[in-house]
Amino acid sequence: MCYHDKGIDMQREIVEIGHPALREMAQKVPDTEISSARIQRLIDDLIETKRKKNGAGLAATQVAVPWRIFIVEVANNPRYPYKPEIPLTVVINPEITFLTDTRISVYEGCLSIPDLRGIVERCPEIRVQGLDRQGEAIDHTIKGISAGTFQHEDDHLNGILFPDRVKDTRTLCTWGEFSRRYEDDFRAYVAKIVNQYGS
Repeated sequence: MCYHDKGIDMQREIVEIGHPALREMAQKVPDTEISSARIQRLIDDLIETKRKKNGAGLAATQVAVPWRIFIVEVANNPRYPYKPEIPLTVVINPEITFLTDTRISVYEGCLSIPDLRGIVERCPEIRVQGLDRQGEAIDHTIKGISAGTFQHEDDHLNGILFPDRVKDTRTLCTWGEFSRRYEDDFRAYVAKIVNQYGS
């Protein structure tokens, strides 16, 4: 059942850094539970909440639900105008494999950490395996900036927040300072990555 069709407001509260749910190790979703009303409702809620908050993705732990589920979607996102588009992707019980030793340095933000950005190293070529919302196997190769988005959401399911991965804390900044001082250069850097990896 898709609750979007019933006109139900499904936006959930996003918990913020300091909330213990963000440090939990999420639990694997049993195959028999994927089609259940509570899991399907959770997925719909994640989609609705992410879209209303203009996120690039959202993990279940960010709404204080300890299941191994995240969603990713980027489409004309005003919060991340430089990110390539990513079609709506639901990943249940994800497994991510790095396909290269190369790393790219990218500014990240998080709906659970308002008004903060920082540079994180991410693998630009990954394999994402798991299940979709119908319980069907997915196996995608994700490259470039988009690969970092999937890693960020997967980190959430393991109790990891992006500041944990910031090697140089001097790169931490507010969104306003990022926009004023760093965004133009970062956009140019992202364009080079997109040109190299196609996403």
